[in-house]
Amino acid sequence: MTAEKKPKKKVVKTKTPMPEQDPQVRRHNFEEVPFGYTPAMAIQEAERCLECKKPVCIDGCPVIVDIPGFLQLIKQGEFAAAARKVKETNTLPAICGRVCPQESQCEAKCVLGNKFEPVAIGRLERFVADYERDNDLIEIPGKRPPNGKSVAVVGCGPAGLTLAGDLIVLGYEVTIFEAFHKPGGVLMYGIPEFRLPKDIVAKEVNYLTRLGVKIELNQVIGKSIAVEELFEDFGYDAVFIGVGAGLPSFLGVEGESLGGIYSANEYLTRSNLMKAYLFPNYDTPLVHGNSVCVLGGGNVAMDAARTALRLGSENVYIVYRRSRTELPARLEEIHHAEEEGVVFKLLASPLAFEGDERGMVKRMKCQQMKLGEPDASGRRRPVPIEGETFDIDTDLVIIAIGGQANPLLTRSMAGLELNKWGNIVADANGRTSRKAVWAGGDIVTGSATVIEAMGAGKKAAADIHSYLTGGGNGEWSPKKEE
Repeated sequence: MTAEKKPKKKVVKTKTPMPEQDPQVRRHNFEEVPFGYTPAMAIQEAERCLECKKPVCIDGCPVIVDIPGFLQLIKQGEFAAAARKVKETNTLPAICGRVCPQESQCEAKCVLGNKFEPVAIGRLERFVADYERDNDLIEIPGKRPPNGKSVAVVGCGPAGLTLAGDLIVLGYEVTIFEAFHKPGGVLMYGIPEFRLPKDIVAKEVNYLTRLGVKIELNQVIGKSIAVEELFEDFGYDAVFIGVGAGLPSFLGVEGESLGGIYSANEYLTRSNLMKAYLFPNYDTPLVHGNSVCVLGGGNVAMDAARTALRLGSENVYIVYRRSRTELPARLEEIHHAEEEGVVFKLLASPLAFEGDERGMVKRMKCQQMKLGEPDASGRRRPVPIEGETFDIDTDLVIIAIGGQANPLLTRSMAGLELNKWGNIVADANGRTSRKAVWAGGDIVTGSATVIEAMGAGKKAAADIHSYLTGGGNGEWSPKKEE
């Protein structure tokens, strides 16, 4: 008698759609755009998983989440257990489910995506994290007994929070020093409410404080406290630097110092952290423009443009020197911006700004571009078209062309090796040229993604643990990348 063959699983080709606000409604409010999956939708989407023998989706995750494991629990309706499965390696799942570029990471590796749409791993991660929190099912995992070692973390962004979460459960005393008056770093000041609600960030941080992580706010390390003092006066055994790349970049063109021209860093910080979007309840100084030009094509540019719309601007333009194909922002962010009415002026590069009698910007002169051969980034290089320029009338300009390392901390540390951009030189585990000092995230790589910073924090945490359990007095030899 032959065994019956298992019926072939029917493959659903497309992702389960996620409900979201109507574009014409949401462009006037700061409420979160997607509503998230219902339990039925989550199960339906998890059922699309092919249950591969070799789940390569995990290879695309910088924090090595057991993706098949948590999807299987969703299929069984064990949503809180699925959230805990994710949290075995990722302490910020509600954040990652919202802002990680899954399409270029875990979902890019999904085997189903070879022929059809990949499993919506990010949406499912968001669902289980929200389900656990909203139903008051969060459990604090067990921790190892205190081991007598302490670690100072400089910066309360995704890298520092991840490292703190990994080390606190291993028995370390962990304190995060944060320069701002709210914890969360770029999660709090850089990403708008409609994409990442601040209440979500606060609750993810609260989970870490319940684990025992201490957070010291309004502490500018390198100014109020030197890194050397963390060792000598406070007695920390290791220091991790995760301060991000918060120094804005500018164009260096004529008229850039006019009023009404912001860096995206300042514009979004005033809106997000200083609550300008809640005017008049918060009277945060912020210029409101009728015709807004956002320069750049990344996620930060999309955030700034969509924020300007919600603050009442009639016309908002993304001005980008390459074509749509080369836009570095996530496709979802570009799609949402277009739905809401942001206009894309592509193959255009600013040449100069003109001001009015009050010294406020009123016009921007642009150079028309065309695409040439690929450059070092792999994208086709923008080339000026001789003699073709045009003007855009604008009363607010937001420059979103990336960030640099703030030198305040790095210049205060003797013997800390920096690269030509001012970023800290660190090996694959985050070890720097200074003994017992690790670094990770944007301060090492330059502007990157939340999940890449988290991955750096996770690697550094493992190396700190290895080093300190070996006594912490051994050879210090960061491995240079070949």
